[in-house]
Formats: sequence, structure tokens, C-alpha cells
Amino acid sequence: MAQVLTSNRPVVINPLKLSPALGGALAFLGIQGAIPLIHGAQGCASFAKVLLVRHFREAIPLATTALTEVGVILGGEEAIQTSLETLLAKAQPRLIGLCSTALAETRGEDIAGILRELDLPIPVIYAYTPDFGGSLSDGYVQAVAALVRGLPQPGPLIPDQVTVLAGPDLTPGEVADLKALIQAFGLTPLVIPDLSTALDGHFTGDYASVSPGGITMAELRQAGRSVHVLVIGEALRPVAELWRERFQRPYTLLPGVTGLAATDALVHCLMTWSQRQVPQHYQCQRQQLLDAMLDTHFYLGGKRVALALEPNQLAVMTHFLVSMGAEIQVAVSPTPAPWLADLPCETVIVGDLGDWEQGAAGADVLIANSRGAAIAQALGIPLLRMGWPIFDRLGYHLRSYVGYRGTAQLLFDLGNLLLATHAP
Repeated sequence: MAQVLTSNRPVVINPLKLSPALGGALAFLGIQGAIPLIHGAQGCASFAKVLLVRHFREAIPLATTALTEVGVILGGEEAIQTSLETLLAKAQPRLIGLCSTALAETRGEDIAGILRELDLPIPVIYAYTPDFGGSLSDGYVQAVAALVRGLPQPGPLIPDQVTVLAGPDLTPGEVADLKALIQAFGLTPLVIPDLSTALDGHFTGDYASVSPGGITMAELRQAGRSVHVLVIGEALRPVAELWRERFQRPYTLLPGVTGLAATDALVHCLMTWSQRQVPQHYQCQRQQLLDAMLDTHFYLGGKRVALALEPNQLAVMTHFLVSMGAEIQVAVSPTPAPWLADLPCETVIVGDLGDWEQGAAGADVLIANSRGAAIAQALGIPLLRMGWPIFDRLGYHLRSYVGYRGTAQLLFDLGNLLLATHAP
């Protein structure tokens, strides 16, 4: 059990927290033909768009209602209506994901009521994502909840179909690996949201004004008829409960799929659901992971690690590192979460990168996003880049640390960092 402490810094200088509207936009981009619309000032959308473009190195479709001072005082109904009409005429989306900001929510604007009064030809899904409502993962969860609340439809169950609610820390490459694993058992995964075909960086030669990939609207409606529901990440537990309440069917929640035990748990589920044995390909990958654990435990055992990650990813990495014999020197999360108190370390700090820097001195390896690079250089400690945003490395969106193969890759990346640091 960990003691969760909140930083008492009077001012945040080096923030770890990201905008919830960014997380909401990220989730909506996993729907084919969708476009996120951020209801706020132009700067709110620009900030999110710059981070998305730098992280994925792609042109990202994202719009704003460009709320002005007059709109803030008199109400943003006209700005929302004009923006929706413009998007429908120029981008021709199949879905618009409307993410709110602190500017609109502080005023107490009834965005859901405004949307109910409009006669719209396509679904417009509203997600509550003000900046005072958490960080990236909180906005992501709000958007997924809004999608689940409004689009999947009940009906006769479809055998062998699995609805996967994908957590906020999964990269497009990791979602692709999970889909491949599920398909290897003869099951059909429908992932909400599906970033594996939307933000995987595939070249089309044309600029897309809406999300070029992801789960289709037809698949999204059909997802309510899946015979199995798999939820990846504790952050999505409220959405899973919403699903159970709406469709009266149980779900299986896995906190993560990084590590031998976590992947075994997923494979056991797939074996039970499909009544099939593990394909030979994945049996080989499991043996490779066992060998990788033997090879790397000499380097990871007893090493001190300092982490600064979003709550869900922080929990997954902490459990994994401790299982490999590492010690958690400091763990920092931008926002609180119920499961942080269960982490196998002494304390978890809800704070920023300044708190992380103070606690990281003397560690053997650091794990954080690209904004931790300057701190790592100053401390002379190797950094494994993880989380959001990653803007000083190429191909991060396709990197995978899930499943047997992905876990082995994570072990090798950590081991190589330590080898390079301590090499003669």
C-alpha cells in the first residue's frame, strides 16, 4: 500500500498534467470519419493540436468553436451552431466529438441542452473535458463514456465478437498488437476507440479533413451486441460499469497487458472465450519473454526507478517493475486516482515534473515523457521515454510494450539503457 501525497507547491513551473480536452480529442480520433471540435477559445484548440501533431508527426483534423469574449459572456450557442454548420459543409464528417473547456464549463453553459435543440444529420457527442476536470486520461475516459452512452445499440448477441474498451495509455501500435492477439484465437475485436488504423501514420498522399481510420460507425453501433467485453485499464472502470448497466452483461477488466502475468491473464480469457489452444506463434513469444526476463533481471534487480506518468500507466509500470525486482524511488502522477494507493511503493506524489526532479536524484533510470529529457540530462540519469507527449523520438506511435513480445521489448529497452550507462 502506498501513501498518496499531494504536492504543496504554490505554483506549477514544469507541469506533468495535460489538458483533458486533448484526451477527449484523442479518443474521438479513433472513430473513422470523426472530427473533434473543442468548444473554447482558439488557444485551447491550438494547444491540443500542436501536441497531437508533434506527438504523431501527422496532420491532425481538429476544429474549434473559437469562443470570443462576447460568446463567453452572452453564451456560446451561436459559436457551436456556426461551427457545426461549417464542419458539416466543408469536412462532411460522420461524427463530431464536442469537447468542452474550462472557459465554457466555468460559465455553466448547457452544452447538452444546446445540442438537443439542434436538428443535426449526424451524431454530435458531447464530452465534459474542462481543464479543472483532471488530465489527459480523464478527458479520454469522458469521451469514451460519452460514446458508449450514445452509440452502441443492443440486439441479438454476435458469437465470437469481442468489444474492447482500450485504455488511454495504449499507443496505436499496442492496439494493433492486441487486435492481432484476439484475432489469433478466431475472435473478432471491435476496439473503442481504435487508434491502430487512425493514428498509425499510414501514408495516403491526401490530407484528411476527418479521421482516416478507426472503428466505423456501423461497427460502433454493432459493438453493443458483442458476446464478450474486454476492458483494458482501471481508468475505464466507470465506463465498464456504464456498459454493464446499459447492456446488462458482465465485463472483464485487466489493469494492463504488460508483463508475463498480465498477458497470461488475457490469453486465459481468450482461450476460455474461444475454446481454442494458444497458437504456436504466441507460445514461442511467451518462451522468448521468459528468456528475456532471465537475461535482464541481473540488470533490473535492485535498480531504483523514478516514474512520472498518467495514473493508469503509472500503475501498470510500477507493478511490472516491482515484479522484476526493481525499486520505485519516486512515482508521480498528475492527478489522483483510487488505485494509486494500492501501488507497491512507499509513496505516490500527485504533482508535477518539479516534484519528480526532486525525488529522482540518485535513481538508476527515469521513465517520463519527452519533457523529462532536460531533467534526465541535468541529473545524468538515463531516460526511457513513455507517456505524453513524445516529440524528440521517431516512431513512438508504433512502439508496443504489451503482450509477450512487447514486454520483452520493454525489458530490452530498459536493460540496454542501464548497460549503456554502466558500460566501461
